[in-house]
Amino acid sequence: MSSAPVRKSHNGMVAIRRTRSAACAIVIPEHGIVIPGSAQTLAGFRAWAKSSASPEYGRISFLDGEIFIDMSPEELETHNAVKVEIDYGVVHLNKKRKLGKFYGDRTLLSNEAANLSTEPDSLFILWKTLESGRVQLVPRADREGQYMEVVGTPDWLLEIVSQTSVAKDTKRLRRQYHRAGVSEYWLIDARGEDIDFQILLWTESDYAGAPERKGWQRSRVFGRWFRLTRRRGRMGLWEYTLQVKASRE
Repeated sequence: MSSAPVRKSHNGMVAIRRTRSAACAIVIPEHGIVIPGSAQTLAGFRAWAKSSASPEYGRISFLDGEIFIDMSPEELETHNAVKVEIDYGVVHLNKKRKLGKFYGDRTLLSNEAANLSTEPDSLFILWKTLESGRVQLVPRADREGQYMEVVGTPDWLLEIVSQTSVAKDTKRLRRQYHRAGVSEYWLIDARGEDIDFQILLWTESDYAGAPERKGWQRSRVFGRWFRLTRRRGRMGLWEYTLQVKASRE
């Protein structure tokens, strides 16, 4: 079996463009990962990602003909803790309003129009979107009532910037999610002195910032205003709070 050369970037992210040889595999020996040549197409990548051969950790994405590989662990205070708070806030709001279906980390999302297959930090689908067929849940072949993949265009996506994903989250995925028609993209970077919390709304040309009032941003999907704050808590660790209030025109 031939393999494609893999070069690590300075930040640990690997991006591999599709080769001319469909039989050329991608091998990362230090992590025991072998991505077959068949995964260099969207259909092949989706089949591999749902198979037992795909790794149980790390994040591997197919973005318009390129495979992005990031095996670095999540930073705890500026990535994982942020994700937990956002997920908690959105899930709690959805339990009250029963707007749709929420899925967290490690959810495989694929969109054929955008030539995309990736695992966002979280995603949300309104019931009307799911019932219309705009989004479909792909069932597991060997187990009734279980699902392995979200296919189509969810209404909301979350990505939290890490040291290894700056360009991917802020540029590449932004373009790909816009191309997929995702209505709302939350992009958060908590690595600096202040939190960069953006609620981005789909427009014809690009995403645009949501309406803002005194640090609050309005979500079109959830029909609420949001603000993300943090303070130093016990042992100097961050405590994040996603504040929510009723929409006002």
